[in-house]
Formats: sequence, C-alpha cells, structure tokens
Amino acid sequence: MIDISAWMSRFASKVEQTFPDRVWFIGLQGSYGRGEATETSDLDVVVIIDELRTGDLKAYRNMLDTLPYRERICGFVSGKTELLNWEPSDLFQFYYDTTPIKGSLDLLLDKIDKQAVKRAIKIGACNIYHACVHNYVHERSDDILRSLYKSAVFVVQAVWFSETGIYVKSHAELQKTVNPPSAVLTTAQNLKNGEALKFDEMSDLLINYSKTIIGRYSQ
Repeated sequence: MIDISAWMSRFASKVEQTFPDRVWFIGLQGSYGRGEATETSDLDVVVIIDELRTGDLKAYRNMLDTLPYRERICGFVSGKTELLNWEPSDLFQFYYDTTPIKGSLDLLLDKIDKQAVKRAIKIGACNIYHACVHNYVHERSDDILRSLYKSAVFVVQAVWFSETGIYVKSHAELQKTVNPPSAVLTTAQNLKNGEALKFDEMSDLLINYSKTIIGRYSQ
C-alpha cells in the first residue's frame, strides 16, 4: 500500500516547484481521500492554479512523469476562474469528496445550494439509467455494470445529503448510516468485496432505482 501522506507531500512540493506562486489549491479525492484505498487504487489528485494554459498542462504532465506510481495518477486540473464558474451541480460532489492538502475550496459553498444538489442527483440518476439500459440491451458488459454501481453510490450520498444535510464521505460508513438501508448501496459494497455479479438481477435493481430517483427529483 502506498504511504499516501508521504506521496502527497512529495506531489505537493513538485506542484509548487512547477507553478511557483501560482497554486491556489491541491487536494486528494477517491478511495485514498476517503481512507478506503486498496493495493490497486488510483491516486486521484486535484490541482487548481491561477490560470491554466496548454503549456501548463505540458509542464504538469512532465512533472507527473518524475513521480513514483505514475501509471496510477489521475484527477482534475483547472484554472481558478474556470472552477469558480463551473456548473454548480458538479461542484457538490467535487467539494465534499475532496480532502484539502493546500488551500481551501470554501469559495464554492455559495454556489452549492439545494437546487444544485437536487440537480446533481437527477443528472446522476439519468446518466445511470441511460447507461444501464444501453448496457443491458447492447453491451452486456459486467465491467460497465460494476462501474455504474460505483456511480450509484455517489447518487445515494447526494440523496442522503439532500434529505439530512449530512455528507458521509466513507462508502462503508454510508452503508451503515443510510436508513432505511439501500439495496443499491449494499449491492455496490458486495461487488467491491468480491461478490459474483448477477447481470440481469443487478441491472434490474439499478434501472428501477435510477427510475425512482428521476421521478422523485423531477418535482
């Protein structure tokens, strides 16, 4: 397992060297950010600088090539202005799922109102419904269905936040917290723990869940 504290310290130092006096924010997302990483987890990092140009992307890419575990590094890079003008429904998950390493994303909070959260839920459910139906008819891919269950966990998170005002970052803790229990969340956790995928049954569950959420958040 990667020592994420040591790795992020080195990463942040490299970012600062690459963009001196230009770094607004550095953060960590994904399973490492939630404290749920496994041996194969990606290093999902966030870097926001004053203004992003194509040359900055080249410099950032070259810097990443000098770091260990390069093949597992992914994430979000942006200019500050673009982020502050981002679609608010996207900012909901972005804000709450990001662990700050340098700086703060609190300027985004004014943009993440109740309507933005509801829009995030509806868009997420619509995307899952469309992809799951397409996969059931055309692709018949177990991998796609697994990835859709991962996406569904974020919808469950957003629904719980909308109903309670509480964001539960850990997926394992979310499963314990959501009441009444969510069959979609339980299935997602079971798949993560190695349970065999039952394509038709699990597709049916996810299609019906996303259909219900679309209806609930269309009012």
